[in-house]
Amino acid sequence: MSVGSTELTKVRGRRLCRRRSGKLTFPRWYAIVLPAYLAALLAVDTQVGRNGQLALGALTFAVLAAALVPLAGLARAQAVGVVLFATVGEVTGSLVWGVYHYRLHNLPLFIPPAHGLVYLSGVALSRSLRDRDVVWAAAVAAAAWGIAGLTVLPRLDVAGALGVPLLLVFLWRSRWRTTYAGVFLVVAALELYGTSIGTWRWAHALPGLGIPDGNPPSGVASGYVWFDVMALLVAPWLVYVAGGTLNPKRWTRSSGDLLSSIRRREPIGTISASGASSRASVT
Repeated sequence: MSVGSTELTKVRGRRLCRRRSGKLTFPRWYAIVLPAYLAALLAVDTQVGRNGQLALGALTFAVLAAALVPLAGLARAQAVGVVLFATVGEVTGSLVWGVYHYRLHNLPLFIPPAHGLVYLSGVALSRSLRDRDVVWAAAVAAAAWGIAGLTVLPRLDVAGALGVPLLLVFLWRSRWRTTYAGVFLVVAALELYGTSIGTWRWAHALPGLGIPDGNPPSGVASGYVWFDVMALLVAPWLVYVAGGTLNPKRWTRSSGDLLSSIRRREPIGTISASGASSRASVT
């Protein structure tokens, strides 16, 4: 087969994949409206009890469902994956380990769907700015925050500083770096805001380890990187289970292991630095 024929076959394959899986597009206005909703949500939470939190939870699930409506199936699966993995992280970090705690020492019902909104906000933000600008903004902010936590901030933040290098590696090497950068900026703003109004508070030191921790810690966004990585990996399986056309086994072979993003491999349908959806395997 000639080189020209090979290239033509690849182009036709990419077009077929786009028709089958759909291009992952996110409304840019999500970058403004969803963070504004989250800020209002956290403010209202400071004024209600447990029953009020149940109502806020139901409302936030409804907002997330509405935000998912215009998205492609794979994008919806990614947001749902973030909610699932973030919920596991919340239960472990807050209720079990006690690294941080919410105002009423529970896990408010609105927190799991709020993670999905944070993810959508971050992706929309990354689409609204130039790739290089958003990545550099996140990298500089994370590094400066980490250094400040070790030098000038009122609370020593060793634990947070340990998480910053991981985030910087993903911002440097990952094909998903614009997504991680956008999510970091949203997370950083919400963490500073949420802790300042008392919605949640981080422990002075990691329980059982004694490592000093900030309020919030500078490396908190590194946890969100893992939520996003896992969600992007599991999303094709969710689409497959729901009756979609993606072949998760082919995708798994092509994407490699959990750290494939660091080696510049990109799973199907994820968001590349150029803002376009990547290749997809079809049955």
